[in-house]
This record gives sequence, C-alpha cells and structure tokens, in this order.
Amino acid sequence: MTSALHISTLFDSGAIEVEALDRADDIRLRIRADSHADFRQWFHFRLQGAAGQACRLQFLNAGECTYPDGWRDYSVVASYDRAHWFRVPTRYDGTTMTVDFKPEHDSVWFAYFEPYPEERHLSLLASCQRSPLAKLSHLGSTVDGRDLTCVTLGQPGPGKKTVWMIARQHPGESMAEWFCEGVLQRLTGTGMWAGDPVARKLLDRAVFHIVPNMNPDGSARGNLRTNAAGANLNREWMQPSLETSPEVYHVRRAI
Repeated sequence: MTSALHISTLFDSGAIEVEALDRADDIRLRIRADSHADFRQWFHFRLQGAAGQACRLQFLNAGECTYPDGWRDYSVVASYDRAHWFRVPTRYDGTTMTVDFKPEHDSVWFAYFEPYPEERHLSLLASCQRSPLAKLSHLGSTVDGRDLTCVTLGQPGPGKKTVWMIARQHPGESMAEWFCEGVLQRLTGTGMWAGDPVARKLLDRAVFHIVPNMNPDGSARGNLRTNAAGANLNREWMQPSLETSPEVYHVRRAI
C-alpha cells in the first residue's frame, strides 16, 4: 500500500506553501512571507509518504525571496529524526530552486537551516541555571507573550568590562542560537568545558549578559526577519515600542 503524500508545517518554526502535491516527482512549493511583512526565505516542513520514491521539490518563488543570491551554492538541509541534519542535492537557476532526493524513511523534514527548537531553547536555559556561575533574569514579554530571558555570567568588580551578546533578532538566523549554546556551555564549564582556563580568564575580566533568542515569536512562527508584529528588530533600536517591538524595548532598557 502506497501512502498518500502529505506536507505539514503545524509545529515550531514550520513554514511553507504547497502548490502541488499529486506526484513525488512534481512537488511544487512556495516560500511564504513573514508575519505582517514581505520578507521571505525561511522554510521548514515535514514530508510524509515518500519513502523510496524519487522526489523532486521545486521552490517556485526562490528568485523572489529577500536574498535570492543566497541560493547560489546553497543546499537544503534535511533530517529523519530532527536531531541529525544533512545537506541534500540542490540547484538554483535564478528563478526556481530544485531539490532531487529519494527519502529512506516515510517522514523527512526539510529546512532552510538546521532549526533551533523552542524546547531546546528552554532546556538550554534550564541547564544554565544549574551552574553556580549563571543567573537567569526575565527581561519582559514578547508580542505573543513569550518570555525574553537573559543569562548573566560573572560577578561585577573593579575594572571589569560588561559584554552583551544577543542572537536571533532575525529569527531565520537559527545558527546564531547554536553559537550561543556553545558560548554558554563553555562559560558555564559544561561537559567537555569543565575547568576551561579560557572561560575562567574571561569571567575574571568581564560580566556577560547573553540573550540566546531575542525573537522567540518570529522563531516559532517560521519568520525570516520579523517578530509577530512584523517589526524588523534590528531596525527598532532608536525608538522601540511596547506595542510593536517590546523585545528591543526590554533589552535596550536592561543594557
């Protein structure tokens, strides 16, 4: 029995528009725009029912995306378990981006870059608070009511510098939160970084305030650049508002 093809996006950071899904070798898709904005580049979806079939996925509006040149020499990422991601053959002709791939399993996820899930974000914060070196603080709430959390490491002292590090003002930059995870693990001495001399020297000389995800709403919604209100956060720093850019408002006030 052959399963019917199905594409879903109703999960954290899910985003795609389906134009045709009748045949595995003719799957036609469109990359959707951000919430209340015209930016588009991020996608993340699950394809089911295609195991062992030669699939051709065409992203018809790739050339109309915010950064069309970004598709050159780019390869879509895929995963069977959402933990291990790999690149799949991808080509771009200046208009359409095409993926040719034969899934080994019934369910396969595709994404613009490896997603950093909200659940992992919460687990990262929980891991940090177990360290005596770290303190978590609630800076405020986002447009959708999510927590905006800052991790502080180090104690203030004479001559110490203050360092702020923020990631994912643009939610589609998921790799930035992966970077922050590594920074937090090293500074807190987690796992292989226990007793790391570089981390000790840094904490002797500075206090770090790290916001691993400044745009959790946009991340959950599958946006490329904007928050839930359609605001591009790194353009909001001069006059942030609680109505449209509370994320910048709260971080700016804390700084």
